[in-house]
Amino acid sequence: MKVEDTKLDGLRQIKLETFEDHRGWYVETFNEQKYRAAGIDIKFVEDDISVTRKNCLKGVHGDQETWKLISCIHGSFYLAVVNNDPTHKQYREWQGFTLSDRNHFQILVPPKFGNGHIALTETSIFQYKQSSYYNPKGQFTIKWNNPDFNIWWPTNNPTLSMRDKLGKFID
Repeated sequence: MKVEDTKLDGLRQIKLETFEDHRGWYVETFNEQKYRAAGIDIKFVEDDISVTRKNCLKGVHGDQETWKLISCIHGSFYLAVVNNDPTHKQYREWQGFTLSDRNHFQILVPPKFGNGHIALTETSIFQYKQSSYYNPKGQFTIKWNNPDFNIWWPTNNPTLSMRDKLGKFID
C-alpha cells in the first residue's frame, strides 16, 4: 500500500497492492493496522455501496465531520473532490481522479470536503467507509456545475437526482 498526498491539503490517494494470476485477482481494501502504520488513524463506523449507471452523476455531497475512504469495486468512475471549508486557503479548489476495479486506487476524503462521482462504465460500484453515521440533516450539497467551483466533468449532460439538479438537500 502506498499513501500519497494530493494537491489539496488532507486529501490522500492510496494505491493498494494487488495479487493477480491466471485465476483473477485479490486486493485487501482495508486493514486497520496497515492504515494506522501509514498515518491514517481513523475509526470507520459505516460501510456503504452505491451502484451507478453510466453517465449518472451523484454528488457533490459532504458534511462537517465525516472522513470517507472511497474505492471502486466494479467498473470505473470519475471522482471530483472539493474543499468546502470557507476558512481554508484552498476553499473551492477541487481535484479529480479516475477510480476503477483495475487500478485499485482509494481516495481518503477529509471532513468539510464534498465528493461527487460519475459512472464511466455501464455500471460502477462505488464503495466507501465513513467515520460517522449518515446524517441527512448535516449534509451540504454543491451543485455539480456551480460556476464558483468550476469542476470539470467528463460530460455536460449527466443524469441527475433532483437534489443534484437543484444543488440542495431534498426531504
